[in-house]
Amino acid sequence: MTRIFSGVKPTGHLTLGNYLGAVRRWAQSDQHRADALFCIVDLHALTVEHDPARVRRLSRQAATLLLAAGLDPEVCTVFVQSHVDEHTRLSYVLECTATDGEMRRMVQYKEKAPLEQRRGGSVRLSLLTYPVLMAADILAYGTDEVPVGDDQAQHVELTRDLAVRFNQRYGHTFVVPKAVHPPVAARVMNLQDPGSKMGKSDDVSSGIVYLLDEPDVVRRKVLRAVTDSGREVEYDRKAKPGVANLLEILAACTGQEPRALAGRYDSYGALKKDAAEAVVELLRPLQARHAELCADPGYVDGVLRAGAERARGLARPRVDAAYRGVGLLLPG
Repeated sequence: MTRIFSGVKPTGHLTLGNYLGAVRRWAQSDQHRADALFCIVDLHALTVEHDPARVRRLSRQAATLLLAAGLDPEVCTVFVQSHVDEHTRLSYVLECTATDGEMRRMVQYKEKAPLEQRRGGSVRLSLLTYPVLMAADILAYGTDEVPVGDDQAQHVELTRDLAVRFNQRYGHTFVVPKAVHPPVAARVMNLQDPGSKMGKSDDVSSGIVYLLDEPDVVRRKVLRAVTDSGREVEYDRKAKPGVANLLEILAACTGQEPRALAGRYDSYGALKKDAAEAVVELLRPLQARHAELCADPGYVDGVLRAGAERARGLARPRVDAAYRGVGLLLPG
């Protein structure tokens, strides 16, 4: 059976973009068509300055929201990265396989390092090396497919390169995974800056719909969304990115086509109102289930404990094989 690995980083509250772009597909499709592992990649949240208590809080919230969105622990594996030591065990071995040049060519490092410097902080070594940890996340499980957006494709290519190189040097150990770019979903853009993706780590929240936003907050954010010059409701990402974003959100919520929806509106106001109500209704059952799970924290703990146990059982033989391959003496 095909094995899928995907993860979410607890660096901010999960957004409508996270749900429509990935999490909904995980719940509706990926967990049923493959042996799927979904991970809260909390170690990746440590590459920049962070509040430890916030990382813990967001890690639990992310796990609870994944379950509320429909991930079924009887069908898939849901766990927290730091609960499975094999991730860090394998990461160091892969660092010994990767090169300095490969790390410094990573686009996200080249973008994030100057940002950290401008903020007055020092650039952590982990910001440079975390793509190797990401490779370990994937390779530890014999992953066949990694569902990713365009911004992560380079990391999957690095993972493939490291797997091939390791296999050639030390014997066949790893499955060489492939990046899978899901069919059009939902690339949800910031409501106040439709040229930028709706990111959970963004500093300004007025253009971001969070999964746990109250209905009135959702309505207010959508009704205040930036639109474009002119009054015609047309689906044109280049000429009218604000209107196109609203049409895509409405389409993703209702299962319709954005171009067809455009022909039904003669004003931006009517489009915004319908988009706002569609988002509110989409989030209503998820928020209700999240509240139920929060009232039973022992259930969530049990899911994460069982998920980590299964993940550990899958990863350990392969990581042990990698250790043997590079010449490390395993305990007797």
